Amino acid sequence: MKLFSTSLPILLLAATAVAQTAANPTNSRASIEGIVTKDPTGEPVKKALIELIAENQASGGDYTALTVADGSFRIEGIVPGRYHLFAERTGLLEKQKHGAETTGRLLTLTAGQELKDLRVRLQAAAVLRGRVTDEDGDPMANAQVTVLRQTFSTGRSRWEQAGSERTNDLGEYRVASLDAGNYYVSVNPPPDFRSMIDAIGKTAADSSRATAPEKPAPPSYQPMYYPGTADRSQATPLQLHAGDDFPLSFSLTPGPSLSIRGTVVNLPPRLSATIMLQSRDFNTSLNGAEMHKDGSFVIHDVAPGSYTILASVDNAPVPMMARQSLQVVSSSVDGLRLAPQTGGVIRGRLRAESKSSVRIDLTQFFLTLRPADGDEDALNMFLGGAGFSALTRVSPDGAFEWKNVPSGTYYVQLAGDAGVGATIAEFTNVDTGWFLKSAASDGRDVTDSGINVSGAAASLDLIASANGAVIDGVVIDHKGDPVANAVVVAVPEARLRARVDRYRKTISDQSGRFTLRGTPPGDYTLFAWESVEGEAYYDPEFLSRYQAQGVPLHAAEAGHKTLQIEIIPDPEDQ
Repeated sequence: MKLFSTSLPILLLAATAVAQTAANPTNSRASIEGIVTKDPTGEPVKKALIELIAENQASGGDYTALTVADGSFRIEGIVPGRYHLFAERTGLLEKQKHGAETTGRLLTLTAGQELKDLRVRLQAAAVLRGRVTDEDGDPMANAQVTVLRQTFSTGRSRWEQAGSERTNDLGEYRVASLDAGNYYVSVNPPPDFRSMIDAIGKTAADSSRATAPEKPAPPSYQPMYYPGTADRSQATPLQLHAGDDFPLSFSLTPGPSLSIRGTVVNLPPRLSATIMLQSRDFNTSLNGAEMHKDGSFVIHDVAPGSYTILASVDNAPVPMMARQSLQVVSSSVDGLRLAPQTGGVIRGRLRAESKSSVRIDLTQFFLTLRPADGDEDALNMFLGGAGFSALTRVSPDGAFEWKNVPSGTYYVQLAGDAGVGATIAEFTNVDTGWFLKSAASDGRDVTDSGINVSGAAASLDLIASANGAVIDGVVIDHKGDPVANAVVVAVPEARLRARVDRYRKTISDQSGRFTLRGTPPGDYTLFAWESVEGEAYYDPEFLSRYQAQGVPLHAAEAGHKTLQIEIIPDPEDQ
């Protein structure tokens, strides 16, 4: 997934680049040229799309080119700055070691520079294919085959979707365009329309539900994980290599059906609620249920796992919602109580600190709320319809507001200021040296603890500072030679390692140089890896293996640290 938008049409990008070139002297521009080849043969790749995306969209441009018959490309008239280079060709992927969420190849270009002899190597994507059948060997159409990567966020492991397909009428599936790497594979059975019809019938027969005991749910097909287990904890990663056409088939069998039963309370008269189940493991919306007249509900065919369950009141004059974390292990859940509440309001004011005499346009700042429990998926997927948005824009006078905020504890951050993802400049015209210096609620510092919302109005005073620390330097190998495309991460001290926004990440450029801007003051350990699988640096166990190879440093406000750091090679290279 690219971290910089390339959705504009190619012609528009080219026109932008041409207009920028006409407005500035040619000798102040840079140019790049190189060749795209296919591994392992080294043959040139024709019609590969080369995209050069400015790291700071406020000051740089975006440029594109297509390779010609001999695989070569050239881009001229480039505004000096830092850029990320991507290469795309159907069926091929750039050979890189940064996992699924690559930021591309980082290039630092200066005025008049002519960067030549760039070599971009593409390799064939991996393909996963096979069949899904039932216990009798008959094809199972419309089953969902999902390919997942393991990632870490807010101190916990989760699985992120890398590809997904439904089986056809022959039970066949094919998931293409996969990077080389380790994957988990899951298969969900097709929707059980019979159970849906039964559920609707039960809802219609609510009047007799209180006296008539409900029959046990019949066995149903259960999700399965590679290498053929229904227990998610026993799932095994599958290693795919470039160009693999890997056959993998599954046979689903019926098993005991787990369910979640509960009651929605605290409802306004004559109103109902819709119940949804969100997987915290897979970032997917799963089963839903309608509430019976007595407030009860049942969600059938639930697989073991970690979930968020939400109850949203239908047609309420003011949005009302209940949200609760839930762990399903080996037995059904009964007696759950959900009490929807109106959302809270957070109002406040942002003040910006800068040593510059230039007037700061506060409307260029966006703020976002991040739940302390890491349950962002439920917020993003379900709460938009309830009138809540985690993102808000600051007014000219610094005022901001969030409405209908569900109960919980939240961290506040500058939008895009996660350090390991998109930069602030991608969202705004604000330079990336900014960081959120402090957050106070009713005179109490909540910068690290987060602000608690429980349905009432809360006030928040924020200070954004342009005086973030700068950490830069060069990545070298054991011989002292610079290393390009190294993954450089500043990991915060132990007490803040569940805070994604306190990490800073970049990659080294063609000269091995790296820069981390807008680093909040504090203690860090700096690492430089040849490659990292996904976002493994969020995993405490992963970090503990490399602690001795990190460089400790203290970042002071407005400070500047320059250092040389040795690369941590891949295990197979050691």
